[in-house]
Amino acid sequence: MFGRYALALSVASVIASVLPPVSTASAEDSLYVPLLTYRTGPYAGSGIGIADGMHDYLEMLNQRDGGIGGVKINFEECETGYNSQKGVECYEATKGKGALMYNPWSTGITLQLIPKAGVDKIPVLSMAYGLSAAADGKTFPWVFNPPLTYWDGASVAVKYIAEKSGGMAKLKGKKIGFIYLDAPYGKEPIPLLEQLAKENGFELAKYPVPGDKMQDQSSQWLNVQSDSPDWMIMWGWGAMNPTAVKEAAKIGYPMDKFIGVWWSGGDDDAKAGGPGAKGYLTLNFNGTGANFPAIADIKKHVFAKGLSTVKSEDRIGENNYNHGVYNSMLIAEAIRNAQKISGKKVVTAADVRAGLETLNVDAARIKEIGLEGFMSPVKVTCDDHSGEHAVFVQQWDGAKWVKVSDWIEPMKDKVRPMLVADAKAYADKNAPWPARTEACGK
Repeated sequence: MFGRYALALSVASVIASVLPPVSTASAEDSLYVPLLTYRTGPYAGSGIGIADGMHDYLEMLNQRDGGIGGVKINFEECETGYNSQKGVECYEATKGKGALMYNPWSTGITLQLIPKAGVDKIPVLSMAYGLSAAADGKTFPWVFNPPLTYWDGASVAVKYIAEKSGGMAKLKGKKIGFIYLDAPYGKEPIPLLEQLAKENGFELAKYPVPGDKMQDQSSQWLNVQSDSPDWMIMWGWGAMNPTAVKEAAKIGYPMDKFIGVWWSGGDDDAKAGGPGAKGYLTLNFNGTGANFPAIADIKKHVFAKGLSTVKSEDRIGENNYNHGVYNSMLIAEAIRNAQKISGKKVVTAADVRAGLETLNVDAARIKEIGLEGFMSPVKVTCDDHSGEHAVFVQQWDGAKWVKVSDWIEPMKDKVRPMLVADAKAYADKNAPWPARTEACGK
């Protein structure tokens, strides 16, 4: 399981053309945040909405508030195409501009940046994706993955299935299918799922989908039809998601027994299945729709002024867009916290690391920023860089996502020991891995 930790540190020469023109604000009087996004390629269907949400929330803060703490946010996108080499090129091309943090938006890119973060002293924020073991702040002081890890998510999926089956004991003898992108992202939750299968007596049937075959899943779903798993879990992304939903509907798989991770819950993912997609389930950690004050402010201060990157206003509030909003909320709150801790308006990457490590977005702050009902409180600590926060299950009703469960806590007693052990295994595999020297929250 540790082969995925092999480091690939060789970096191709930086291609200047991957970067858009830099905004006029300078590092001395602004807060520079590069955004590693992808609006092209086979993953664009997922990436565009997220990039739009990230862009629009930060632009809203600039337009409405003059930035964060009165300092403008200087952000620019770098197109990665969800390609790890291009992601590293974007990193190398921007890190010298005073980058405060990186949002890789790819588990593959995240794995490449993890060993660089502590060397270059620039934090990596991989929001609910990337290396699950990076939640161990003692081993990874420069990497953060709130509000939860893939292992947390996998544990919630199994917990939900158990609840619907009559309890954990009822999982014995059942077959749970796992269809996943055959890439670091899709493989990440497998160790946890295998452990839970062993402990609870269910069979885990795996159906990998190669990246170059995402739109041709007929063989996988024929196998699903033959195997007849009691439930299906999906870890898909990009073109894989709508194809899987269509194929599941085509073979008549019961959609209310098909549950995807939060990245498999785009509106277009479900719409692709037509009427047959009704009942499809996914995990989620943010609200959908535009009925939140902060998103209303995006419409007022960004879209209405022609500053949004979305092409149509009705795309604002879709699930992937709101994922992007959530990510930029974390960016902004970490910077705001860094300003408070350091007493400086123009903070450094080291300040932002401390801001991330002591991040505490409680209910009062959520209401203050205009996202009440959109999310649950988020708290990060020096030891726990994800927070292991709760998620809920949503269901496609044929036109929109509907929340169909309460907030569900991960199996912390199962996940946390595995995360800590896996962090140690990563450090041992990549020895000499530097011991943490950073003081807590400083």
